Amino acid sequence: MNNIIESAAVVLGSNIDTDQIYPGRFLALVEPDEIGKHCLEGLDEQIRQLAPGSIVVAGTNFGCGSSREHAVITLQNAKVQAVVAESFARIFFRNAINLGLPLIICKGISQTVKTGHLLRVDLTAGTVAVLETGVVLQAEKLGDHILGIIRAGGIKPLFRAKYAKSPQE
Repeated sequence: MNNIIESAAVVLGSNIDTDQIYPGRFLALVEPDEIGKHCLEGLDEQIRQLAPGSIVVAGTNFGCGSSREHAVITLQNAKVQAVVAESFARIFFRNAINLGLPLIICKGISQTVKTGHLLRVDLTAGTVAVLETGVVLQAEKLGDHILGIIRAGGIKPLFRAKYAKSPQE
């Protein structure tokens, strides 16, 4: 995981719930590519088509609703690079960090960015730059522990690496 993430923005509103991120009718899917195809399908078809590879930008309370991890998993399978929002639902935030999806809390982001703007997110500095306009917003910096989890690809890979036995053991 790089500390700098660049991609086009897909701007959503506030109170985007987990069923809009990944509708429950697709919970039986197990193939990652199939799961990723339904990312943000609960919003509308145009947004669903823009999501792959993007940086998702939202207003407040992104990820509210169900506590299921599938919402994060579908964002990852759609190759969403990061989510930048005014605020996140608490459980969604924790699920995303534990699964290694970068999240940034950035006040004012939803009023500053338009869909298609190229963004540069610096995870270490906690900044979000809108490359078309030159605006740089200071976001809440992630702590070293959270950055370590994200860089490892999630909490499970972090602990596997930490407690892996050497060949001599």
